[in-house]
Amino acid sequence: MNPDLSKLQPYPFEKLAKLKAAVTPNAALEHISLSIGEPKHPAPAFVQQAMIDNIQSLENYPTTKGMPELSQACAEWLEKRFKLNAVDPLSQVIPVNGTREAIFAFTQAVVDRSQANPLVLSPNPFYQIYEGAAYLAGATPYFLPCLENTGFNADFDSVSDEVWNDCQVLFVCTPGNPTGSTLTTDDFKKLIALADKHDFVIASDECYSELWVDGKQAPAGLLQACAELGRDDYDKCVVFHSLSKRSNLPGLRSGFIAGDAKIMKPFLLYRTYHGCAQPIQTQMAAIAAWNDEAHVEENRRLYTEKFQTFLEILQPVMDIEQTDASFYLWPKTPIADDLFAQRLFEEQHITVLPGSYVSRTVDGVNPGAGRVRMALVASVDECREAALRIRAFVEKLNSEAEQA
Repeated sequence: MNPDLSKLQPYPFEKLAKLKAAVTPNAALEHISLSIGEPKHPAPAFVQQAMIDNIQSLENYPTTKGMPELSQACAEWLEKRFKLNAVDPLSQVIPVNGTREAIFAFTQAVVDRSQANPLVLSPNPFYQIYEGAAYLAGATPYFLPCLENTGFNADFDSVSDEVWNDCQVLFVCTPGNPTGSTLTTDDFKKLIALADKHDFVIASDECYSELWVDGKQAPAGLLQACAELGRDDYDKCVVFHSLSKRSNLPGLRSGFIAGDAKIMKPFLLYRTYHGCAQPIQTQMAAIAAWNDEAHVEENRRLYTEKFQTFLEILQPVMDIEQTDASFYLWPKTPIADDLFAQRLFEEQHITVLPGSYVSRTVDGVNPGAGRVRMALVASVDECREAALRIRAFVEKLNSEAEQA
């Protein structure tokens, strides 16, 4: 077996399942899950119909490159959403089976394991695929803490030239999972300058880019910063986008990667051997989704309502703030985050994810410790019920602390 498999850690939800198995939940209460970032809003009916209308395409092999019409739809969406000057759908866009698959495969294709100390830089806390992809590509993950005092973004200025010189891929996630923090175009321009100086690839995971609170500014993107710099070849820059969060289509497994054509070409070669191709009916459904914004606006309205509900109910008793974007809250816990999650499940039958499960301890500090990730993916009514139960639980914890 590949010896690098031994470096992989259990996935956060494996740890969570063991944590929950040690207690018995309150059977009098219906379970509400706020742990997995799986949208529960209805999938758009017109997207479902597009799949039905094209079901006969099951008789045909799809190509790895995908249909030109899908790449065109993705390119046009990028240009409109991020005010880009031009995106070539033939050389700068590749449809993928969701960003999870794409991020992993991209890392395998881009990392040069023949170098002395190949590093893949990642935010911490982070989406665990960054770490696993780095190890299996023969690289070492290097974690950048995302703390409250830096707005839950990495302090890129603190990274040494030695580390940047060894960096082959820098992963950023904006809006962030789990913190909901965002990078600005100025942040991206700083990273582009570093990539030019030290010769590494910036891989921007932007799958939450379409989820922001009504009234706030839409999150910036990496290619947007490139366009402002007149860098229309997107040199050393790639972005990942998905329909899972934007369009409530996690089961469609459809997204795309876009950016530097010099990187897209060998990545396409890798994918050709990897055997990844979206079914044609999936591609037709994806085209319909990328061409519509009305359902995305309704999506944002629902998340805005749920954010407001949670904050109104929990802010009087808990250290919890509105995140910049995404559908996550990242509150502090009055007790250890894993114990908080376990007791909340036991007493209120609500599942949240301990922050330490999506972070790594570096130099004695775990950036997720003392926090939990709450994914506001349940219905509006369920989210209200969950917030009320969490408030009752926190009030009980506060009372216990006063009596101790």
